[in-house]
Amino acid sequence: MKSTAVCEILSVGTEILLGDILNTNCRFLSLELAKMGISVLHHTTVGDNYERLAEAVDRAVGRSDIVIATGGLGPTADDITKEVCCKQFGFELELNTKIADDIKSYFERRGKDMPLSNLKQAYCPVGGTVFENRNGTAPGMGMKKEGKCLIILPGPPYEMAPMFREWAIPFLEEYRTCTIVSHEIRTIDLGESTMAEMCSDLLENENPTVAPYCKPGESLLRVTAKANTATEADEIARPVIDEIVRRLGSYVYGVDVSCIEEQTVRLLKEKNLTVATAESCTAGYIAKRITDIPGASSVFKHGIITYANDVKEKALGVSHRTLSEHGAVSEETAREMAAGIRRVTGADIGVSVTGFAGPDADEEGKAPGLIYTALDAKDCQICQKIETGRNDREYNRYVAASRAINLIRIYLEGGR
Repeated sequence: MKSTAVCEILSVGTEILLGDILNTNCRFLSLELAKMGISVLHHTTVGDNYERLAEAVDRAVGRSDIVIATGGLGPTADDITKEVCCKQFGFELELNTKIADDIKSYFERRGKDMPLSNLKQAYCPVGGTVFENRNGTAPGMGMKKEGKCLIILPGPPYEMAPMFREWAIPFLEEYRTCTIVSHEIRTIDLGESTMAEMCSDLLENENPTVAPYCKPGESLLRVTAKANTATEADEIARPVIDEIVRRLGSYVYGVDVSCIEEQTVRLLKEKNLTVATAESCTAGYIAKRITDIPGASSVFKHGIITYANDVKEKALGVSHRTLSEHGAVSEETAREMAAGIRRVTGADIGVSVTGFAGPDADEEGKAPGLIYTALDAKDCQICQKIETGRNDREYNRYVAASRAINLIRIYLEGGR
């Protein structure tokens, strides 16, 4: 494999510095470039200022093989990226009549008159490559000089991403050193440090590499392999993935799945089973996340939110005695809620959650983050106690929903 080319991503726009918009372009470009074996060593953000932008371009070109700039290609006076980049890189601009005609047609198709200022976008570097914009008016462009490469892309992600894939990737082909493939092994109810200790020797691998990451309520290991082709990279990664799954066992809820609800809905469909939910502290979060998955309507039967005790009694049949003796936040109440929602709806599986989301302790002094989630089915009942130790209301609700959905997954996979 060739030596790795290094790249700098230059994000242009005062609105990024002010925090008015979230810069998702850097993440997208870094992921795409990594697949090509191109290392991104610097992310630089600079406002719409000529001197500071010129300085940033000079610094980036001086220390990197590839510079990719995004943003500042619009028709207004503060859109200066193209002009500054081309001047600093030694390329003159001239009017490209085809691009000018394309911009005019763009407005005509929408029944609008083109402002003359938009012709500014039709000026392109002499000797450079023009990247056609099928989703807007600003073309992108690529230039190569003395072993260096400079690419300029529009800022809006819906214009930038397709342009990068269609035009920039072929333009960068000579810099591709390998194919990099990553796979994610996702776990739940397992801390990042414990997960890392269980696979500590694998974290020392060079190819494939294994890296731990922590997300709210769950952890994952990313296995990344590099080779000449994707097939070869997968072959390198597969034995390590299999070993990680073996070691972590039932904590693993999926490989290359986006979330616990995706995996759970898939299992429900496979087994042709339905689920219904009874939620207290999560306020419908479990039902929402399940039904966020396309096709979930075939497996999700009903959901009910029961914050008040009298509603727990009337709607779910939770006994008054249980609530009086054990309280709304208890294993006993969670179990009766799960059984009640299954009985009322006729679903194959009933799932419940009750707890203190916080941020304050309850009237009895119980700490926020104390949560019970239960599952009821014809052949078993499961209940889990959760203590997050945090007074973060949103975190506690998210984790409670995740663990409730995971109970369904555990049941469907034959666990208890």
